[in-house]
Amino acid sequence: MEDRIFRNILRFVFLLIIQVLIFKRLDLSIGEFNYIHLIVYPLAVLLLPLDTPKALVLTIAFAYGFIFDCFYNSPGVHAGALVLTAYLKNLVLRILEPFEGYPINISPTMSVMGFTWFISYASILMFLHCFAYFSFDSFSFVFIYSITLNAVFSFIPSIVIILLFQFIFRNKH
Repeated sequence: MEDRIFRNILRFVFLLIIQVLIFKRLDLSIGEFNYIHLIVYPLAVLLLPLDTPKALVLTIAFAYGFIFDCFYNSPGVHAGALVLTAYLKNLVLRILEPFEGYPINISPTMSVMGFTWFISYASILMFLHCFAYFSFDSFSFVFIYSITLNAVFSFIPSIVIILLFQFIFRNKH
């Protein structure tokens, strides 16, 4: 139990450091095309153990998003998008639930659930997170074209980085 808690805290801190110190500073714009942003911090919430109570997941998502709002100077944008992602996590888990159900006390990682399941799970939630994040950032659907471009072109490299993290930091829990 303490090992799971320590591993999750370590994951949260690692993703915070990577996101704030590296990915925030990367300029991936190509001329006028500035729609690419690397967003990997939702992975910490996505990999929380399946038996974590929903209220705790939402609280953790809000606190974690609030920390990013402080670093990015974006009041409520990260917190709102991450809470929405955490809220939709259970729905996506129910949709993707295997016939035999989920094992108890596991984190939904690629090594535990398999590549196909994980790519489906992470892709759905990461795209929803990206779309929500850029929608909250624009605060108007007048910019739906820009919101969609930002969401799509941020989702693609972000999911690639998340898959790389899953391959590099493979564990059985």
